[in-house]
Amino acid sequence: MTGIQATKQKGFANFNLAGYYKRKYRGVVEPAGWFLLTNLDSLKDAIKAFKLRSGIEAMFKDCKTGGYNLESTYADGQRLIALILLIAIAYTCAILVGRNSRSSGLQKYVGRLKELQRLHRRHSAFWIGLYGQLWVGAMEFWADLAHELMRLKPSKLPYFQQGLRAMTLIQSAL
Repeated sequence: MTGIQATKQKGFANFNLAGYYKRKYRGVVEPAGWFLLTNLDSLKDAIKAFKLRSGIEAMFKDCKTGGYNLESTYADGQRLIALILLIAIAYTCAILVGRNSRSSGLQKYVGRLKELQRLHRRHSAFWIGLYGQLWVGAMEFWADLAHELMRLKPSKLPYFQQGLRAMTLIQSAL
């Protein structure tokens, strides 16, 4: 379906209305489809662009309130450019570690489910990579206390050993 689109810079232009409905996503029936206003001619291209936008929005959240908290630095000029470069390097490292942790099956230790009825973890590869490092640090800090607690409750020892194994795998991914 073609319509007319109004923009501040160009006035009115043509647009296409794209509809997309994937009945199941990750085994769950989706209640509704997508309706996208686009200037792209192909439905396939419109869906691809929209999916990329979702990833970009997640990256912005990771760099802002969901991770590095860039907006609270109030940096500008050369300092802002240097900070963005450092964040880009750190973000890339966290993504790579997070993807490696996911493919190794370690996400279940770092990103535990907190909501009842949720089947899939919703944490990004960035979040898993960043907090995986913090998780390892906490495990190292509390290891002696945990060993003492395991003596009191030997039935929990296999779970603790699983955590130690996960910690070793995460450290190898760093």
